[in-house]
Amino acid sequence: MTRTHVLGPAQTHYNWSRANRPAIDVDPGDEVVCDTQEVSGGQVTPGCAAEVLMRMDPEKIYPLAGPVFVKGARPGDALEIQILELRTKGWGWTGIVPGLGLVPEDFPTPYIQHWDLSDEGRTSLRSGITVPLHPFCGVMGTAPDDPGPLAVMPPGNWGGNMDIRHLTVGTTLFLPVWVEGGLFSCGDAHAAQGDGEVCVSGIEAPMHVRVRIGVRRAYGIPSPQFMTPGPLTSRYDEHGYYATTGIAPDLMKAARDAVRSMIAHLARHHGLRREEAYVLASVAVDLKISEVVDAPNWIVSAYLPRAIFA
Repeated sequence: MTRTHVLGPAQTHYNWSRANRPAIDVDPGDEVVCDTQEVSGGQVTPGCAAEVLMRMDPEKIYPLAGPVFVKGARPGDALEIQILELRTKGWGWTGIVPGLGLVPEDFPTPYIQHWDLSDEGRTSLRSGITVPLHPFCGVMGTAPDDPGPLAVMPPGNWGGNMDIRHLTVGTTLFLPVWVEGGLFSCGDAHAAQGDGEVCVSGIEAPMHVRVRIGVRRAYGIPSPQFMTPGPLTSRYDEHGYYATTGIAPDLMKAARDAVRSMIAHLARHHGLRREEAYVLASVAVDLKISEVVDAPNWIVSAYLPRAIFA
């Protein structure tokens, strides 16, 4: 019989390791409910000053709910994570942290944008700019076959800090199992984010999360894979896009050039301060690889949904 398990606030950890003790044991098909903290672990609070970003204790960043031991899961299997429910708790934030992000040299001082998430469907950067909400967990993963401990960031073939914005309600995520029981964990929830998360944060938010965990026997995948329930960007597509491009022999340089052009476009044509433009690019602009076959130059395009201004 399927059961529902609840992970309490204290059942968290801050790294990846096969040595982490399970917080709970579940049977395949059981549901797990948890209320995840935002990525700072409570160090960022509603309305706080940007300087808080410079004083954060790194030991408290990336609190993860779990680990969850799934009975019968063995190396070579995959955990099947059905994402059933994701609910924000009324507030969130996006920050520019000096030294981090895609173009850190362009933004040497901290900046923070606080978001009102009391409307589950949307939030506003300012009058006339509305961002649809698509909650997801930035971190979902299993324990790697490594003695560890490993930092939550960056991701690896066990998943982790993937920041894949399409892991929303209705999506099924497949995670390779590297150790007995899988040891699934999740956290770093975002209310919205663009593909790329270019300023190093989406709309960071505490979140109510509910998933169903199954096991695919001998699934044999080398890294995470997922299946979405339908169109990826239906809330954005109706009004089209404005896109900027970066063209370079290196994809990272092309991505930076595309984002810098988008920041300049938002500042010039929509009256945003550069910091606001960078934040908006992080939570609503999608980076896409447009081509990687016309050597020696590749193209990355940054897509701005015009629906946010409608």
